Amino acid sequence: MQVSIDHGVATPPYEQLRAQIAEQARNGVLPAGLRLPTVRALAEQLGLAANTVARAYRELETDGVVETHGRRGTLVAATGDTAHRLAADAAAEYAGRAQRLGVTRDEALAAVYGALDLVYGAS
Repeated sequence: MQVSIDHGVATPPYEQLRAQIAEQARNGVLPAGLRLPTVRALAEQLGLAANTVARAYRELETDGVVETHGRRGTLVAATGDTAHRLAADAAAEYAGRAQRLGVTRDEALAAVYGALDLVYGAS
């Protein structure tokens, strides 16, 4: 696993770590079932606090990128299906909430596109 932290950017270290691991899992660089380093080992390797690495691992687990199995450690999950399923679940939850708020379909879509532009950059 190749990860690095750039302390000269505004992105917090835990987010840099989360994004790099997620990207490597999506691209197959980190294959499903691969055991990731322990929180302490990775924190020491990167010169980070253990809590920083633990937060990145927690967010990766929430996103379905990794699975924690107690003594067996943290393993890369089969992210393709999980990531798409979680995104679909989030979209369905948003659509229901927008409807309950009385927002029109076009207004709801405009809000989604605005949020995506903030995250991915305007296209």
